[in-house]
Amino acid sequence: MKPIETVDKCTTCSTCVAYCPVTKATRAFKGPKLTGPSSERFRLFDETGGGEISEIEALDYCSNCKNCDIACPSGVKISTLNMLARADYCRRHKPPLRDWVLGHGHALGKLARKFPGWLVGMASTNPLTRLVLDAFGVDRRAPMPVFVPQSFTEWLAAHNAALSPAERAKLTKKAVFFPGCYVNDYDPETGKDLVFLLEKTGYEVVTPEFQCCGLPMVANGFFDDAKAAASKNVDSLTGLVASGDVPVLTVCPSCQLMLKQEYAEYFPELDGHAALVPHVQDACEFVAGLLESGELDIDVREDAAKLVYHAPCHLRAQGIGKPGLDLLRMASANVEDARSGCCGISGSYGFKKEKYDVAASVGADLFKAVKDSGAEYCVTECGTCRLQISHHTGVPSMHPLSWLRKLVK
Repeated sequence: MKPIETVDKCTTCSTCVAYCPVTKATRAFKGPKLTGPSSERFRLFDETGGGEISEIEALDYCSNCKNCDIACPSGVKISTLNMLARADYCRRHKPPLRDWVLGHGHALGKLARKFPGWLVGMASTNPLTRLVLDAFGVDRRAPMPVFVPQSFTEWLAAHNAALSPAERAKLTKKAVFFPGCYVNDYDPETGKDLVFLLEKTGYEVVTPEFQCCGLPMVANGFFDDAKAAASKNVDSLTGLVASGDVPVLTVCPSCQLMLKQEYAEYFPELDGHAALVPHVQDACEFVAGLLESGELDIDVREDAAKLVYHAPCHLRAQGIGKPGLDLLRMASANVEDARSGCCGISGSYGFKKEKYDVAASVGADLFKAVKDSGAEYCVTECGTCRLQISHHTGVPSMHPLSWLRKLVK
């Protein structure tokens, strides 16, 4: 069902408002019900010549966290309505350059790798640079990730080329890994950990010629750029899975949400997407299945370190449970579920100067839970969640797969 078709399912029960973390954090946002289905009725009326309506400035404060969608008892695609309305607005009112930069991190990563790694790292953390970025609209307090000199895709190509004939002969199955921008450009170690685990089970890991999943572009108002990226990703991925039962694995919940669900909601005209969806799977869920079936036999170290787990909003929105938490418990990790809501960063939302304090307020309950847990590490699937949690708590964070890899002898 298209998002527009869900508008009249809204019964104005206000459940979405009660579960919206941004509404709780700031009065600048009028709430998902008003900016979503209630205003969509007026927007549709206006498009048919029914009269002029004013733009709702607070629409920009929707973080696209999906908590309204999760809570809605009528199945209204509230956050998608907000993003489509924002896209329409941004076609008529060009977003600032700051938002283009935050929405096109993958392109910037390619550019950054043309320069020496030490120079990129220094530029990213230099106080003067942060002051310039602050003037540009990126809050100087925000925990900015640093581009890596070698992307994950570059590493994987070199890794696969270096496999000996004997090693290659053991890899009798194929898995496609969609690394997403965060792993590819900032955190290749998480991708390497997944490759290690999959190769132990006889999987050759391949990565497509991929574009950003498009979510940062959608969230920042560059809808047409997101559509172009989505089209290229669908073409690339469907070509890789056409040969049979090949999984397409993701380690980022936002990438998975786009590939599985939101391409169809945002870009229903994309050819081939429906055939791709059954192949897309969370990497933790896939590895847990390998453990359950006995295909993956790992010798786990004894480790008494206490962990606290955070379930990202875009993972919960998919309704697949908490596979990262399940995987850690299967490996006998000492892990507690934080169960404390959104971290607030919502991709690039919390980097913005006017949103930094809102994001910090949204995540306050989670930060308290992480600190109160006494955990040595926080584990969560989302890269920017890891940044935000470590920034506000001082507790180091990592992906569940990386912790599993750390335990393997």
